[in-house]
Amino acid sequence: MKRRAVLIGAAGLWPALGFSQAGDYPKPGATIRYVVPFPPGGLTDVMARLVGQQLGERWKVSVVIDNKPGSGGQIGADVAAKSPGDGNTLLAITLTHAANVTLFPKAAYSFTKDLRPVALLAGSPILIVVPAASPIQSLKELTAAAKARNLNAGSSGNGTPPHLTLALFNELAKTNIQHVPYKGGSPAMTDLIGGQLDVVFSNFPESIAHVKSGKLRAIAIASAARHPLVPDVPTTAEAGLPELLTENWTGLMAPASMSDAAVKKLAAEVVRIMQTPELEERARTQGFRVDARGPEAFAAFLHDEVARWAKVIQSANIKPD
Repeated sequence: MKRRAVLIGAAGLWPALGFSQAGDYPKPGATIRYVVPFPPGGLTDVMARLVGQQLGERWKVSVVIDNKPGSGGQIGADVAAKSPGDGNTLLAITLTHAANVTLFPKAAYSFTKDLRPVALLAGSPILIVVPAASPIQSLKELTAAAKARNLNAGSSGNGTPPHLTLALFNELAKTNIQHVPYKGGSPAMTDLIGGQLDVVFSNFPESIAHVKSGKLRAIAIASAARHPLVPDVPTTAEAGLPELLTENWTGLMAPASMSDAAVKKLAAEVVRIMQTPELEERARTQGFRVDARGPEAFAAFLHDEVARWAKVIQSANIKPD
């Protein structure tokens, strides 16, 4: 019953797919622009390039990654939302875009009206890290320390997944760790290693190398299961906060006018790509957990994520930069 209710709720945002034929999509020799609304080299860009390469090889088309960073992912999303619905423009999105629905109610595009879900690809968990020299050894010790003295936590910016996870932690643990926003995850990592910060609720790829090198200590991972790259790090549930779950997922969307048939064909191919052993292994080494879902399941997932983070944003009174 709960699953059915979620799908009905999602249908209010994104219509269900029809069953028309895909026709000649994509046209032979077509160029598909895959808009990534973040800089090259980041979590979203890496996954888009993996998928784009495979899609191009399978369909014998050219898939061009078009990085359009800025404004918390809104610039690239706006470009894709206002593109023709011929299937030749696609958009990479993350948890950030679900949060942006609440953070930017007057955005130049409508996330739920101008774009449509194609496929969920994968998730990358938030890793809670402290400096190697920190006396904090666990999530319980972090909670106790935060209640005993003033602590600060860096993030890659206001409203980003690390900031949202910090806000959720403060709410669940009844703490008040001070947020320090940075313009990206790397400078926050630098200051954490240097001891200027007490903790970072970090995007996994941004901190894993520092954990492996011994510069940082991971005290918990905000996922349902332990991660194979850090098997000794407990989950937040094991550490006593089962509701502290955050994956910075990435997915694929398209302009709302793209046909049902083309969306179904594209989604089926992308899900097949994501489920190949080769891509699953490459994704794992980048810190991802493959979670391939088609349009209807992705729509339901998005509906839940928008609602979930809206509550956190409103409760913590988070404002964009």
